Amino acid sequence: MRSLSPDEAALWAKVTASIRPLSRDPNDVPAITPSRPAPISVKGKVPQPKPAELSPKRTENLHAATLDGGWDRRLRSGRVEPDRVLDLHGYTLDRAWSAIDHSLERAIASGERILLLVTGHERKGEPPLERGRIRAAVHDWLAVSRHAARIAAVRGAHRRHGGGGSLYIIFRKS
Repeated sequence: MRSLSPDEAALWAKVTASIRPLSRDPNDVPAITPSRPAPISVKGKVPQPKPAELSPKRTENLHAATLDGGWDRRLRSGRVEPDRVLDLHGYTLDRAWSAIDHSLERAIASGERILLLVTGHERKGEPPLERGRIRAAVHDWLAVSRHAARIAAVRGAHRRHGGGGSLYIIFRKS
């Protein structure tokens, strides 16, 4: 691994100074580093832990979650009609997160299956970009949402529903 040049280090310092955490938790919470217990000497044969016990619990990637073929075909062709639409144009990051959470809650309570989330197109280019921040953060927000267990999948919307600037959020059956 190479070290950063002075120009790269200055740029990296500028980038890290401009970052605002998504969490509302204070930043001064000390990081907890897990420590492994000291090995214990035991006579006899000790069973080895299973690989599942060693690996941390994985969170499901909602964008890669599988739906049956019929769902995916209808979504790709635009033959679905969303039960609810949330347009986030003009929202701040905090207000967008609150609106998403509220819409997810209402859609789940109503037994709806598809929420169309209009985020706007993600902006490509050098940071800092003022536009496209909601689109860039929405997948992470959904993955850590209190409603994540009720979301079956997240797919890009068909062109007639906004194309690359919109997402379908498909809920699990109740």
